[in-house]
Amino acid sequence: MRWALVKVALAVTTMVVVAFAVPLGLVVKEMASDRAYGSAERQAATIGPVLAITTDRTQLERAVASAETGAGGRIGVHVPASGKNGTPAEIGTRRAAPADVAAAAKLGRASISPVPGGTSLLQPTAVASGIAVVEVFVPDDALTNGVTTSWVVLAGVGLALVIGSVAVADRLGTRMVRPAERLAGAAHDLGHGQFGVRVQEDGPKELRAAATAFNSMADQVVQLLANERELAADLSHRLRTPLTVLRLNAASLGDTPAAEQTRSAVAQLEREVDQIIRTAREQKAHTQQAAAAAGCDAAEVIRERMAFWSALAEDQGRTARVAGADRPVRVPVARPDLAAALDAMLGNVFRHTPEGTAFAVDVHNAEDAVIVLVSDAGPGIADPEAALRRGHGGGGEGSTGLGLDIVRRLAESTGGDVRIGRSVLGGTEVRVWLALDGRRGPQGTRRGHRLRRRLRTGGRRAARTAS
Repeated sequence: MRWALVKVALAVTTMVVVAFAVPLGLVVKEMASDRAYGSAERQAATIGPVLAITTDRTQLERAVASAETGAGGRIGVHVPASGKNGTPAEIGTRRAAPADVAAAAKLGRASISPVPGGTSLLQPTAVASGIAVVEVFVPDDALTNGVTTSWVVLAGVGLALVIGSVAVADRLGTRMVRPAERLAGAAHDLGHGQFGVRVQEDGPKELRAAATAFNSMADQVVQLLANERELAADLSHRLRTPLTVLRLNAASLGDTPAAEQTRSAVAQLEREVDQIIRTAREQKAHTQQAAAAAGCDAAEVIRERMAFWSALAEDQGRTARVAGADRPVRVPVARPDLAAALDAMLGNVFRHTPEGTAFAVDVHNAEDAVIVLVSDAGPGIADPEAALRRGHGGGGEGSTGLGLDIVRRLAESTGGDVRIGRSVLGGTEVRVWLALDGRRGPQGTRRGHRLRRRLRTGGRRAARTAS
């Protein structure tokens, strides 16, 4: 695909350059020729006033010598004979054929005559004795003066356009090909059993949609495998009871060869069932680790849990709002853990605020973290820091019952944290910072503070708009 885009750009740009450069080159050549003949006409015009006054050879020679190119032997004057016994006068250098000079005098207008080394401009002028002709020699190099330089410049510009278009096409092709290559590589890895592989959702819109679909498919595959292995382990556990009965019955058969074979078969069957259970457990643990390493789509989990809690919110007359969950937001935590943390925070809203209290869930994707905000319009918490300290133990004496233990562990597992503050709705705001890179240096903390200020400012504007 990348090479195809480069070839298309090369062909199109080359055609465009040829379509414009060739006519421009011809125009430049024509302009140079017009410039040379225009200069020759001006020089011929300087001799015309002298011929109108006098045809004296001395005066005409002085006028030719004072012209721009007269001293170089490029100007000649052909004066007709005066009277019956007069002879034509030739002043300066003559290059044009007598027939061409006579034809120009007869036509009464300027003409061009080819001569060795260039051309001659023949300009007729009326004098007392007839029609005089002023001849100005135009060399070949004057007709092409500057043409070669202009053509070289046009060729350079055209070559630069072609190279630039190829470079741009190559960059565009790279942007399209790399996400496709990553998607193909992830699909290959998933096919070889690497269930933790996921694709970065970037590139063109279509490839982003394909990456989102792949990640969703991979999550479903991991979930299906976990369910299948759980089912295999469960079925194996169910087989233990009849196996125990068979083993007891086989022990009471005596010492006959048939009884010994039956006991041996039962023991073999028990070993196979135990092996199935161990394998299922190991594979389930491996699948869970892969799912946690791959992370999940926070927006999808938020939409799912809000749909679950919306029924209870409707019964209690609560207004619920979700923001920022309309596009994929991947976080480095397992899907069940994030769902449990959301349930804990949403459960706090229903347990600790009166019925009819509005609440909201917002998700913001920053450069190095994902911020999940759960806010309500309840009475709030008087001492948020104390609430966090009391919630650290997971309940017990002095606990506020906020159930923030699971939320705290989830955030800290990524290098993030949890904060409680005043929400824009007037009640409590629980902010969960899920770091994407696992590092929380001072610089990242400052970015977090700036992001919190932007979130609060945006929330206040939204609240004023809603009111």
